Amino acid sequence: METINAWSKYTDAEKKKIFSFAEDYRKFISKCKTERECVTEAVEIAKKAGYKDLNDIISSGKKLKAGDKVFAVNMKKAILLFNIGKKPMEEGLNILGAHIDSPRIDVKQNPVYEDRDLVLFDTHYYGGIKKYQWVAREMAIHGVVALKNGKILEVNVGDNPGDPVFCVTDLLVHLAQKQLEKDGEHVVEGEDLNLLVGSMPEKKRASEKISDEKELVKKNLLAILKKKYGFEEADFLSAELEIVPAGEARDCGFDSSMIMGYGHDDRVCSYPSLIAQVETDTLEKTGVTILVDKEEIGSVGATGMTSRFFENTVAEVMDRAGQYSELSVRRALANSKMLSSDVSSAYDPNYPSFFETKNVAYLGHGVVFNKFTGVRGKSGSNDASAEYIGRLRKIMDDNKVTFQTAELGKVDIGGGGTIAYILATYGMHVIDSGVAVLNMHAPAEIISKVDIYEALKCYRAFLRDGGNV
Repeated sequence: METINAWSKYTDAEKKKIFSFAEDYRKFISKCKTERECVTEAVEIAKKAGYKDLNDIISSGKKLKAGDKVFAVNMKKAILLFNIGKKPMEEGLNILGAHIDSPRIDVKQNPVYEDRDLVLFDTHYYGGIKKYQWVAREMAIHGVVALKNGKILEVNVGDNPGDPVFCVTDLLVHLAQKQLEKDGEHVVEGEDLNLLVGSMPEKKRASEKISDEKELVKKNLLAILKKKYGFEEADFLSAELEIVPAGEARDCGFDSSMIMGYGHDDRVCSYPSLIAQVETDTLEKTGVTILVDKEEIGSVGATGMTSRFFENTVAEVMDRAGQYSELSVRRALANSKMLSSDVSSAYDPNYPSFFETKNVAYLGHGVVFNKFTGVRGKSGSNDASAEYIGRLRKIMDDNKVTFQTAELGKVDIGGGGTIAYILATYGMHVIDSGVAVLNMHAPAEIISKVDIYEALKCYRAFLRDGGNV
């Protein structure tokens, strides 16, 4: 069954709306390269739309009613947004869920070392990456340093005008014969992803002898960190510093129909989910958007989807709305419907043998529904029911949303997962839906502007009409 190119249905005037929304998104991913930055920006967007901090509601003893809008933040790395509906929450919620972490390189806790007058940071990569893609390119450092006195220092170096950038070096091709004989997994080893950060030694004092000179480049680097950024070497122990590609996301193609940049997976789904949530008025059923951390490493930990943050917050919201009981919370979760908003692999003409052309997503052909994900024999998969998909098809058609269905690739080649299976454990209906991506998990990924616009329309329609599913 053929899908259509979504661009073909829009007039030139309508395309201006697509380009305008895409430009807002391009600015978002250019600015928000870590989960903390995404949450900070999401809070600002939510507050402008009239959302209140749930903690303030709880501490003041206020009650929630239909039309009220609240958000809750978890450790500055995850956020939930609720638009309270007219119907009792026990009848179910309409949920959009996406993740805001992306593959990257992290700075280790004891990272700084000098080797032959060069200073480097030792690192540990995060998420599934092709390590050879992350060398010999401009990198930035984003994150925070927590001092012993409780002060939190924000670090953002490499993306502002006048900033220096950093680099993981690569072996010159003239000496790389043996390196190029290795398989792709080992062309660059994980322990070789060390970031070059300095090469100038501390100025030697007149009283010092040459024999006394030790690690002067490292000393100079640490002095710069102390003077300019306010922290010392020991403070790396309580730092979270992420090494990400430097520079803004850019329009791609002569027609500017695509965006190339870092972090489309999964901010290309989290951003339209957020915007759809804050734009909706009073709903029949409560609308919820989940933006969480740690999906790229299994959704683990206190800020991942497997934590109790979501369930606990639902209970708190129901309590403030006068609807709480343990049984009511369980019923609310079981009766909910969800779009697990995550990216899909797009067909790549350079690698056609890895895709089954009847069941693959195409760039520009609209939002993608994945009935199941998982690996090979659907291992680790959520498998959405036929009835749920049938009703979603009607919502999409009624709202003129261009959509396609897909699998990640050929059955025996590989696979992947999302947060869908975690929410499905409550007994709710869940399906993966999102945007097709080229170069997934690379430092620069590519998406179609029309696809993110169709995702926005999809998420709006689901929040409004998903209660009928």
